[in-house]
Amino acid sequence: MAMSRKSTEELQRYLLDGRSAIDDALDRALPSLGSTPPALHEAMRYTLLSPGKRLRGIVVLATCDLARGSREVALGPACAVEMVHAASLILDDLPCMDDATLRRGQTVLHKVSGEANAILAAVALLNAAFERIATTPGLRDRARRELTQQLAAAIGADGLIGGQLVDLESTGRRLDLERLEYIHSHKTGALFTAAAELGMLVGGARPREVEALRRYAKNLGLAFQITDDLLDYSGDPETTGKDAGLDRDKTTFVDLCGIDGARRLVDDLIDAAATALQPFGRKGRILASLAEFVRGRDR
Repeated sequence: MAMSRKSTEELQRYLLDGRSAIDDALDRALPSLGSTPPALHEAMRYTLLSPGKRLRGIVVLATCDLARGSREVALGPACAVEMVHAASLILDDLPCMDDATLRRGQTVLHKVSGEANAILAAVALLNAAFERIATTPGLRDRARRELTQQLAAAIGADGLIGGQLVDLESTGRRLDLERLEYIHSHKTGALFTAAAELGMLVGGARPREVEALRRYAKNLGLAFQITDDLLDYSGDPETTGKDAGLDRDKTTFVDLCGIDGARRLVDDLIDAAATALQPFGRKGRILASLAEFVRGRDR
């Protein structure tokens, strides 16, 4: 479903404001350049502050806004999610994993700082993410514990790490749709789901609202991954800002479903995400527009 001009303009303003707020908060959250040890902080900043969409952090802000929570408080968890995402990109790009050369339009970190510094920067960013949760003012103790638990679960064996491991094990093997969905619902979807949960927790949402947003984010995250597969197949690295063809030894949704089938699957997932927002009515329009943005993205 194409967005109206009004909805498109509203989303563009929201994304711009959200990215600006998150970027400023991330810059303040890290030690300044030159701080001891300088090589570590340079490496952390190189990836974390490179130009990105900040979609996961924006999901935190948008779900918090939906629950009428404090945007100022939500910026802490939004930064934490972006730190985790940046750490995962650093590790994913390593020679022992995807062996990438380009990310967000710039040379990957390990090519600039060396593999050892890249790994240490990734670990430091994960640590900084939990520090953000621990030090964000305005959170009640129970909310802080729940935020920590949700983020840890999104990273661990039932989240990013588990999905990445199964993805690496599957290199060179033909997978069925169920196995492929498992990989990407963990590797990509888990952090989108955590982002929605973190925003709702900051806002003090009711359990049924959290469950609806969890369904939304799960579908959104998988749709995001399938569009990634489509871009890897036919995207221009100058537009996407990253290498094309890195998944040539892995089964992708394009391999299993074809280009048209993968696009239909994206449509089904985005429609399901929109359906999950129906109980919120007009209040869910930003998240609905964000889903439409993912449907049509080219980078």
